[in-house]
Amino acid sequence: MNQAPKLLIRNGTVVDGTGAPAYRADVRIRDGVITEIANDLAPGAGETDYDADGCFVAPGFIESHTHYDGAMWWDDSLDPLPGYGATTQVMGNCGFATAPVSEDEAVRREIVKIFSFFEDIPEGPFIDSLPWDWRSWPQYKASMVEKCRVPLNYAVYCGHIALRLAVMGMDAWERAATAQEIGQMASMLDEAMAAGAMGLSSNLMDHDGEDRPVPSLKADDAEFRALLEVLDRYPGSSLQIILDTFRNMTAAESLQRLARLSEGLNVRVQWGGVPTLEFQRDLMGIQAPLVALHEQMKAEGRDFWTGFAHIPVTSTLSVQSSLIFAQSNDYVWHEVVTAPGDEAKAAILRDPQWRARARKSWDEETFEFSPFPPGRAENLQLLNSDNGAGPIHITLGEYQQQIGAEHPSDAMAEWLLANGLESTVTMPPFAMTEDVVEALIRDPMATGNINDCGAHGQMLCGGGENVKLLTYWVRDTGRISIEEAVHSMTGKLARHFSLPDRGELVVGKRADITVFDLDEIESRDMERVYDVPDGKGGHTWRWTRKPAPVRLTLVNGVTTFDGTAATAARPGVMVSPVAVDADCGRGVVFADRALTAPKRIPLSWINSPYD
Repeated sequence: MNQAPKLLIRNGTVVDGTGAPAYRADVRIRDGVITEIANDLAPGAGETDYDADGCFVAPGFIESHTHYDGAMWWDDSLDPLPGYGATTQVMGNCGFATAPVSEDEAVRREIVKIFSFFEDIPEGPFIDSLPWDWRSWPQYKASMVEKCRVPLNYAVYCGHIALRLAVMGMDAWERAATAQEIGQMASMLDEAMAAGAMGLSSNLMDHDGEDRPVPSLKADDAEFRALLEVLDRYPGSSLQIILDTFRNMTAAESLQRLARLSEGLNVRVQWGGVPTLEFQRDLMGIQAPLVALHEQMKAEGRDFWTGFAHIPVTSTLSVQSSLIFAQSNDYVWHEVVTAPGDEAKAAILRDPQWRARARKSWDEETFEFSPFPPGRAENLQLLNSDNGAGPIHITLGEYQQQIGAEHPSDAMAEWLLANGLESTVTMPPFAMTEDVVEALIRDPMATGNINDCGAHGQMLCGGGENVKLLTYWVRDTGRISIEEAVHSMTGKLARHFSLPDRGELVVGKRADITVFDLDEIESRDMERVYDVPDGKGGHTWRWTRKPAPVRLTLVNGVTTFDGTAATAARPGVMVSPVAVDADCGRGVVFADRALTAPKRIPLSWINSPYD
């Protein structure tokens, strides 16, 4: 079923992923590799003919920031990605990773708890569906390659938080590492890199449900420098790191710290990132300083890339599993989320004393950028009732007026009690600074298509948000050309992640390809599916979408979406960064082999769109 057929894609318009102008051509594929691109290719013996007339033929889209680390073990479809032209996904981001892990089961459970809180992934399937037959990162890779069959290629970071917990146990939450512990972490990272990890992911922003800084926030300069020195020995690798542009707004300070700590090292850094929301520009004032720092890093010739999203943040609130309350500094409503079972949750929501504390929290404690302060909470949308009691398709403010509630917090409590505690409340999309997004799409040092797919299953559906680059930005507004949009999701990301065998339609590269009609595709509305194991013998729900649909998705030459539905094919393989020798063009994969250190091809610099 995963055998790559002989295939000829005819009559399409090739957008090759390099940013070059689109052109009419046929594309021939053999053994999962592109073998010919030319006009009027004659059909070959035993070859399947695919007519792409009226369609664009492009490299498969790369999902640059996902959290399928758990879900790929119980959902081998990676739904809905094949129907959106995705062919490679990068996971292990934000310091959250499933390897290495400690021998201590209690410490291993911390990994599960971290994913459950920060990424809204249920603990039950994480415990039951993953074999946990590894301790080191190479053992994790071996288990994943042997046991996971998925429709996309996948690349995996080694997580800084996982490293700290594996070496330090529960102390990882509390203190800086000793010199000996730093040495152990560096050794574990080194073996992960030798086995094919993308690099190191880390996190300098998040706090958990008890307001504890994540373990990587306890790392001192000596620890970061030691880990960066490991990456320096593996050209093609990168540090992916989340900086604080929301809570304490320390992103600028952290970026300057990383620049200082990486001096003299050949390390690519992907930092998240230049803020793209209007309130971050106007209310928080953090956008301009980070744009300036981004430009400074480029001017200094640093290999620093900013991550960004081309879509506004839109999330649903739930009292079943949601980090939004705690991340908004509302630990009163978070008490409902952590209460065990619907009966306990309902009792809290009815309690007059709790309601008084909840009103005070919304008015005085929540962060000004959160959904809850006065003037913003009223705009929350009531769209998804579990039992149909309603009303729906109105705002929380309108419902508050209907029932005469004292406060929006009281109104939300009443609506959840009436509609069932599986109901959700939707945040309206934040307004974006579209000029900055447009500039970042074109920026040669910006990593786009970040949407968190695979995580926050009851908050959002990141899968499918990729095509908004093609619909909103290309078709609907004309602000970006088709060549720029495709390049931003393919060739530029392949270059960033050091994956030179994909991301472009070039003879000799992997046949990761998508075919689509620009007039047909959309990022479809979210809808519930009940297919996530709940750890109790049943299933809970997540958001997904119907396919865009693209006309065809090929992964390593094998069809994973046929224009109507995802296929049963599972041709995805683990991919690893490749360093390219600038002198002779040879690729060297740093996976399961002795390390050498060829020079990396320098970036092709272009004028900054901010200039």
